[in-house]
Amino acid sequence: MKQLNITEMEENQRLDKFLFKYFNTAPKSFVYKMLRKKRIKYNGKKAEGSELIKKGDTLQMYLAEETMDSFMEEKAVPKAERHFGIVYEDDNILIVSKPAGLLVHPEKSDDKNTLIDQILYYLYEKGQYVPSKDSSFTPAVCNRLDRNTGGIVIAGKNIKAVQAVNKAIAERKVKKYYITMVRGTFEEEKELYGYHIKDEFTNKVKVLKKETPGAKKIFTKVLPLCVKDNYSLLEIDLITGKSHQIRAHLKSMDYPVIGDRKYGEERINRRFKDKYGLNNQYLFAYKVVWQEKEGPLGYLYGKEFKADLPDYLENIKRDYFGA
Repeated sequence: MKQLNITEMEENQRLDKFLFKYFNTAPKSFVYKMLRKKRIKYNGKKAEGSELIKKGDTLQMYLAEETMDSFMEEKAVPKAERHFGIVYEDDNILIVSKPAGLLVHPEKSDDKNTLIDQILYYLYEKGQYVPSKDSSFTPAVCNRLDRNTGGIVIAGKNIKAVQAVNKAIAERKVKKYYITMVRGTFEEEKELYGYHIKDEFTNKVKVLKKETPGAKKIFTKVLPLCVKDNYSLLEIDLITGKSHQIRAHLKSMDYPVIGDRKYGEERINRRFKDKYGLNNQYLFAYKVVWQEKEGPLGYLYGKEFKADLPDYLENIKRDYFGA
């Protein structure tokens, strides 16, 4: 019998999720079968897997050493060339600026050098992620951006940080701001409401004005920063965070995002591509504001984190709107 003692860095997660990470090559059915047969006990008793583990709890493994070894593969950290910028870093979190064109997570088995790959290798090189010691935890990204949208992404270095960031985002205590450029004259600050529905086959979103079965209500705040010659530079306060929300919502209001190949205007996109080499939407997640006072990341309360616009977006902004 082998006993595991739950540490402070492992607590506040479901027992089954902890076991999936501990036995990282085992099928989920194996874990649940071992719990059902009491080959894995929680504090000496039968467990379901839904229990929330706490510091000081114990797990008893009535399994052969060879069986456990066969389901515990040491995580490899492949070398990954870093393309992200660092906006802020401390012992708990890493806030990065992701370039447009970079996947956050792999979508296919042959997707390499994604943002999470780069972050893991960066932390591994610093000695802040040691797979042989952290068998039940891997640093994780807490918010996502579309592949072709650049800007701020937050990663947690430990499980308490990941949980704290995820909770703050879910409770809308992390304010997320974007800068975008659209065709059209958008002169007044507005609060946009609509109903978001996605076609999974075409991977396109429609934003409807009326409530419709299957559609989710969305809320987008828009503040014009500069308006000139039928183009507008906007700051977006993203209240809800649905797929393609900003681009589809603005398109539904007849303000297509410049460079947007999915929802934009081909003629205008071609002009910006020819002149500036703009291949993707002019949309950048440039700022987050931390509004959670409590928990392990309460020390971040009130802090604002900003990422600089990449040069190619800054050049377009300067040409159309001045400094």
